[in-house]
Amino acid sequence: MDEREKRDARGRSQAADVRKRRPEGNVQKPTKRSGQNGARPTGGSPRQNRRPVRKSSRARRRRRNAIIRWFLFFLLIIVAIGGFVIWKRYGSTNEKADLKQYYGVESENDPALVINNQVVKQSQDISEEATPDPIKIYEGQYYIEYSVAHNRINKRFYWDSNENVLLYTLPGGSVSAAVGSKEYTDITEKKSEDYVILKTEGKIAYIALPFIQQYTNMEYEVYDNPTRVVITSEWGEKKSASIKRDTQVRYQGGVKSPILTEVKKSDKVIVLDDEDDWMKVATKDGFIGYVQTNALRDIKKEMVSHEFEEPEYTNISENYTINMAWHNVSNTDANSYILETIASTKGLNTIAPTWFSLADTEGNITSLADSNYVNYAHQSNLEVWAVLRDFHGGVNSYEETYQVLSYTSKRAKLINQVISKALETGVDGINLDFELVSDECGPHYVQFVRELSVKCRQNGLVFSVDNYVPQPYNAHYDIKEQAAVADYVVIMGYDEHTDGSYEAGSVASIGYLEDGITEALRSVPADKLIAGVPFYTRLWLETPKTEEELESEKGTEAEMYPNKVTSSAYGMDDAAELVSSMGAQTVWDDKTKQNYAEWEGDGGIYKIWLEDTQSLEEKLKVIKENQLAGVAEWSLGMEGSGVWDLILQYVN
Repeated sequence: MDEREKRDARGRSQAADVRKRRPEGNVQKPTKRSGQNGARPTGGSPRQNRRPVRKSSRARRRRRNAIIRWFLFFLLIIVAIGGFVIWKRYGSTNEKADLKQYYGVESENDPALVINNQVVKQSQDISEEATPDPIKIYEGQYYIEYSVAHNRINKRFYWDSNENVLLYTLPGGSVSAAVGSKEYTDITEKKSEDYVILKTEGKIAYIALPFIQQYTNMEYEVYDNPTRVVITSEWGEKKSASIKRDTQVRYQGGVKSPILTEVKKSDKVIVLDDEDDWMKVATKDGFIGYVQTNALRDIKKEMVSHEFEEPEYTNISENYTINMAWHNVSNTDANSYILETIASTKGLNTIAPTWFSLADTEGNITSLADSNYVNYAHQSNLEVWAVLRDFHGGVNSYEETYQVLSYTSKRAKLINQVISKALETGVDGINLDFELVSDECGPHYVQFVRELSVKCRQNGLVFSVDNYVPQPYNAHYDIKEQAAVADYVVIMGYDEHTDGSYEAGSVASIGYLEDGITEALRSVPADKLIAGVPFYTRLWLETPKTEEELESEKGTEAEMYPNKVTSSAYGMDDAAELVSSMGAQTVWDDKTKQNYAEWEGDGGIYKIWLEDTQSLEEKLKVIKENQLAGVAEWSLGMEGSGVWDLILQYVN
């Protein structure tokens, strides 16, 4: 083999060796560069130039992938934290409410009480320091604490803690039960039950629930876990709904609120309040809480009733509009002037002499009743409604009135004496005018009204009850209950400003009467409501207070008023003559609908809002517009000329 052949063979051998070490598929062709006509780049062999490029690309990829992985890792952590926060804030809880705390019981064995979709807890219905349980179990029977029964279920139940007797007054008389007995008296009939009707713990009384139900339009159910009694005594239109899906009733609106109970699809609930996303509802078994609005369907109003025969209090109703005038009789001699007193009246059909008053705190009365007076009145076609008062007699304080009315035996003595005198003198009715009734005395006073109404009804006497213009502070007079048991309810539309007022003002502005009538009509039917108007006014003297007076009144209500006021009452004609004698000019006050006058004297300013035919006509218009049962005037002998002709135009 010559030298050239050897070189060719050696070259082929090297090429084959190269091919074995680098497969053909991995060979990279050199790229052409502009202007180099495809020439291989200089600066080293192709292998040396390619290796650094490949290492740098791989490193960048590794760094980029690591960054992405870390970014995704941190993103997942942020999402997880955010999800936890959102769940913590908005996710629902499965926490169960503490039902002992919810129902206000100390142990699961203590019964809970729900009345008319409201949980009743300790001390909610009694003002004393004691906090009695609202419900107790004695010998397997459920008993309701008296104040709870009276305030929330049936207010006609009355407990006399002084004489330990429970009363329930019906139209024909009272049901009475003694402590610890199964026997009771239903008006005159003796009856008994198979349980003790009344239990006591000190001054606290508990009434057997079945006995309450016997005289009440109510129903009740007993449930377990925890033991609870659910009572319904209010009926009428209610909003109901059905549960759309299985869900929870929660203590408050919101998925984080504890769960009171579970409700199933198609269960029925009463809707109590709408709070947009949540509804306050009451379940049949005594849970009051919240469900999501979207869990309810078929929300609608429906009438809910319960079969019960309510006692009917029949009333005496005159077939004419009442025009009654009070006759202020302070002694027996005044009775003899009856004919002179009524001589100038026109259209008057009822006269109410102030004859009876409390003599003492034992229930005795003083009487000025006169049968001759009654005969003269009847001859003049007037009915006589004798007035019974708790002032201007032997009793003149709130405490003394309370001492009489808070004892059943004293009330009975008082009623029997009044009825006896009324029948003896031949009067036609009794007009009750008790004005010294405290808030504490309220339940006793209302019971007295019930008991007196029964006796009047049994003896054919018209029974009317006088009241202040309804205000929150005198709500304990309970004119709604009066309207149920009495024949007529009278509101005295005067004494807006009295002798004890801190500032001068009208005795009876038109607004005072209008508001009084409007408020009274919420509780009393128009055909039972009589509005009282004044035949008098007050002359006021208003003087600036001294520094000493202002200092002594600090911290009292009087401090708010810079002037001291005194006043005296005047009849219509006397007031007009007084204004004229002082040379004062009257101006019509459109706000009060009265003629007003003022003048200087005695170190101050005299002010007077007159009652006359102009002001009286404005009041009579309001009475007629409201189609009331009639009008009453205080008092005979204080009216001005022309008054009776005016009244006759509106009351006929």
